[in-house]
Amino acid sequence: MKPILHFSHANSYPAGTYRQLFALLGADFDVQALDMHAHDPAYPPQDGWQALVDQLVAELERRYGGTPVILVGHSLGGMLSLMAAAQRPDLARCVVMLDSPVVAGWRALAWRLLKHFGAGDRYSPARLSVKRRNVWPGADEALRHFAGKALFAAWAPGVLQDYLDAGLVPHRDGVQLRFSREVETAVYRTLPHHVGGLVARQFPVPVGYLAGSTSPENRQAGLGATRRLVGRHFRVLPGGHLFPMESPALTAQAIGAMIRELLGELPGPAPAGALAIEQGS
Repeated sequence: MKPILHFSHANSYPAGTYRQLFALLGADFDVQALDMHAHDPAYPPQDGWQALVDQLVAELERRYGGTPVILVGHSLGGMLSLMAAAQRPDLARCVVMLDSPVVAGWRALAWRLLKHFGAGDRYSPARLSVKRRNVWPGADEALRHFAGKALFAAWAPGVLQDYLDAGLVPHRDGVQLRFSREVETAVYRTLPHHVGGLVARQFPVPVGYLAGSTSPENRQAGLGATRRLVGRHFRVLPGGHLFPMESPALTAQAIGAMIRELLGELPGPAPAGALAIEQGS
């Protein structure tokens, strides 16, 4: 029986976006995921994301009946996985975070103050998501819209189509993004400022981190607290914040190797293209 790997997606990218990554991971793991986080009215995005953590904990309990599983998450999903493991370590064997930096120290204090004074949008992706286009006459027009943007042009062949297949729904004017623009913005606006306190002491389960070499999120948040949390379990992969979409095969290899490392099994060969630990910053 394959070990269960529960994956949590990044903000605005439904789980189906990661179809290629899941298929590759499926050779070694039973990959499962909640289709869309933050859209259940019982668990709305609120400051610090506690309700979203509670949603993930409830999902883990419902699916696996209290059996601990491997938690892997990208961006939002990585932070939710970490926070869920802190709250309920009995549900997690280990956590692998994909470009989900821990905001701590002066950066966390600054973010807390920015939120308090209503100035957070100037320093978060909310400034873009709040006005993001989300309706097109048809799926072909949506494809052309995204394909023309550098962020999506860097994705591996077929991943953008997976995103659209998973992320578009009918609309009276054509098609609309299924992941609500309002929810996406609310998630950005309520990004936690308290996680540094959760990881200040010995974490109850093993944690590993995979970072994108050119990710602006890692530069903005800093990686000091993350490095202290994960220690030697830190790797840098070529690509940006969305490296799981850019390089699904390399990402799958790196996740598998990190899981084996965290669980004390013999590590496999380092994925070709992975950068040395010292090159992260």
